[in-house]
Amino acid sequence: MSTIPELVAALADALRARDQMMATAESCTGGLIAGACTELSGSSDWFERGFVTYSNAAKSELLGVPAALIHDHGAVSEAVARAMATGAVANAHAHWSVAVTGIAGPTGGSADKPVGTVWFGWATPEGVFTERQRFDGDRAAVRRATVAHALSGLLQRIASAG
Repeated sequence: MSTIPELVAALADALRARDQMMATAESCTGGLIAGACTELSGSSDWFERGFVTYSNAAKSELLGVPAALIHDHGAVSEAVARAMATGAVANAHAHWSVAVTGIAGPTGGSADKPVGTVWFGWATPEGVFTERQRFDGDRAAVRRATVAHALSGLLQRIASAG
């Protein structure tokens, strides 16, 4: 398993090779994915911007996620992750995006969406892909695992793109 800095370096190389940019749309990670990306010197070559949309209003205002979608499916849902990823690309000068929305805990979980549940969305030139994961551990562990999975998923999609 790669470390977060290793994932970021590989992502930087992949995006630079394509002369393309990425954006992030983050809820439960509160900007940690963008922070990990911008830890690397020269990240302005491939990292365009990050949206921290912790509140439902921010998801709607900054990313264009319809309030009705949040109401009908909940903020932690496949539909909202998809809309966040789409909105990040639409509202940035980016070719790729990763979006995360989840429950890092220790509160906020339910039987249907326990603590550690995270929905991911990746907007790519080929379309939008989503995935649900559940991570164990405390709040910090869930957020760390979310950052790593988000970056790994984006890197895999870039590597497999034509």
